Amino acid sequence: MSNKFIFLLLLLPFFGCKKDDDIIPPTPETAMYFPPVADTAWETTSITELGWNEEAFEPLLNYLADKNSKSFMILVDGKIVLEAYFDGHNAEAEWQWNSAGKTLVSATTGIAQQQGLLNINNKVSDYLGSGWTSEPIDKENLINSRHLLTMTSGINDSSELVIKFNLTYLADAGTRWSYHNVFQKLMDVVAAAADTEYETYFNEHLKNKIGMDGYWEEGLIFTIYHSTTRSMARFGLLALNTGNWDGEQIVNADFFNESVHTSQDINPSYGYLWWLNGKATYMVPGGQEVYTGPLIPNAPSDMYAAMGAEDQRIYVVPGKNMVIIRMGNASDPLNPSFALSGFDNELWEKINAVIE
Repeated sequence: MSNKFIFLLLLLPFFGCKKDDDIIPPTPETAMYFPPVADTAWETTSITELGWNEEAFEPLLNYLADKNSKSFMILVDGKIVLEAYFDGHNAEAEWQWNSAGKTLVSATTGIAQQQGLLNINNKVSDYLGSGWTSEPIDKENLINSRHLLTMTSGINDSSELVIKFNLTYLADAGTRWSYHNVFQKLMDVVAAAADTEYETYFNEHLKNKIGMDGYWEEGLIFTIYHSTTRSMARFGLLALNTGNWDGEQIVNADFFNESVHTSQDINPSYGYLWWLNGKATYMVPGGQEVYTGPLIPNAPSDMYAAMGAEDQRIYVVPGKNMVIIRMGNASDPLNPSFALSGFDNELWEKINAVIE
């Protein structure tokens, strides 16, 4: 076996579709495990119990190593089946989420709404004041927080740098889908509504509640979250359980279900900053072309995903009670993606060989 990767679990033997509209939390009969919030302990499950294909593990891990991965995890029923690190990375090392962190902003917005601090259907200027864009005021007033959650603000997408000068009118809010960093204004909305720093609110009401580590780093054009792989997996487990963590509803279940269903009729494969599989059509960052078919044909149709540049991934599969994490450098350094890439479909072909 290649020495390019490090295992925290031994491969042998201790590793341990419904329609999108039917996305529901795991059934009460499922013994869902949640790792302790204040402890590094995390239960595992075995490949034997799951009946998975042992021979397909090594090809999967070789593929991940060859594709510049730093870490990879699979959870089933909350328990770790596989945890692998590559290229000198380890369980204590932090890595950037890139745009996969958009889903953290979505969840935090939902928490603020459930606390009565904001309403996503209210216009953004109710929280940020008039003139937060360079649009005519009548056009700016069309933009509500839900438009930011769904990438339908209509703001000009010619620049990803979110400064007032760049926030000019292109289309009426709600009439055009375009992947754009302006979603970051939701962080300002939450901060203004809660009368505190965004990261302070996020830490208290989400991060600390589920035992995550990590921090937000403000870059030139994008504020990016960094954490360990296990912290990314904790958030994936929260998502699998529709915002519930071991009996505590961290994110309102109705809001979370809205987040992982089609949020508008322009790009059906997009929710509230979550990507959705199993739809008839999809759009991708950087253009207005509509593609036919599901986002990731090899992945389960009920899967929803947090996707970030250079192939940072959280895949959540309710029908299998499964969460999958991938962190690392771009799988194809010459053609790094903003979100979706051919890597996803290839990776799921390898995953399917293991789990089916």
